[in-house]
Amino acid sequence: MKKLLFVFNPCAGKGLIKNNLCDVVDIFTKGGYEVTAYPTQAAGDGYNKIAQDGMSYDMVCACGGDGTLSEAIKAMMELPEKVPLGYIPAGSTNDVARSLDLPKKMKECAKAIMDGVFFDYDVGKFNGEYFVYVAGFGAFTDVSYATPQNLKNIFGHAAYVAEALKTITKIRGQEITVEHDGEVIKGSFILGLISNSISIAGMKKLIADGVCFDDGLFEVCLVKTPTNVLELNNMLTEAATNKLSCKSFVTFKTSKLKITGADEIPWTLDGESGGKHRSVEIENIKQAVRLKIKFSEITAEQEFLRSSAVANANGILDTGDGHRVVIEDQSDIEI
Repeated sequence: MKKLLFVFNPCAGKGLIKNNLCDVVDIFTKGGYEVTAYPTQAAGDGYNKIAQDGMSYDMVCACGGDGTLSEAIKAMMELPEKVPLGYIPAGSTNDVARSLDLPKKMKECAKAIMDGVFFDYDVGKFNGEYFVYVAGFGAFTDVSYATPQNLKNIFGHAAYVAEALKTITKIRGQEITVEHDGEVIKGSFILGLISNSISIAGMKKLIADGVCFDDGLFEVCLVKTPTNVLELNNMLTEAATNKLSCKSFVTFKTSKLKITGADEIPWTLDGESGGKHRSVEIENIKQAVRLKIKFSEITAEQEFLRSSAVANANGILDTGDGHRVVIEDQSDIEI
């Protein structure tokens, strides 16, 4: 019987996993797995468990917020081989789940993992440390870890918004130099986001155009320092409607970049503190971890390529919808 390690954060979100745990384990068991359930006890516990025992299982599933997923993926990156990873979102914001359009209900998400397809997902590297979907500096980037957990549980995403509003009068620009793909950008910026997500801090479609989770490229957004309150207000409006003008924003795609500040800059990685750095190198590791998620437009290309590989090897193409197409060898047919 196949083995599954289920690592969950019992405190994430509003503790919904406590009411769904038996159903989720039952779905995994019916899916053919012997399940080991492990409730995390503190920050970093999920990482340690998966890094230590992950190779002993056929699949790992994480349940919690973005922080729990971040720990899981960081641990998966330490394993010598790809072990499939499922994810059941249970946090207050769930940026990655929003981006990948995962089911919002836990039981539906568990079923999607059992019935889903493999999807190789890009992972970021920040001065040698892994991150999942965003590295950022400047305005609002510290909101996630500055918001008390009890407020997250009670008010959910609204707690983040309230905490963000407290910081709006403290916004200051950072003098930085950005180097990427032979180009150099210099200036003062109040916010920098290096991301692989269409949802950041719950703001869906802040950076939405052309986001692809397996292309080896980051979407980079730098917000120029405004000269007055009116300009700041206009910039916030543009960000909320995903209409980023060249006047206020610098955007580009890249697989690798270096950012150097005039002084040390506080960074966040996946909503958690990433420390202060004067210089950082950020790299995209293409298709580094293997997720197990529902079939969708996001997974379609990879699934087609896998089916094509099967067709080349066996002469049969599985279309993913229950139909099988026989591919005949026509090399000997005379024209």
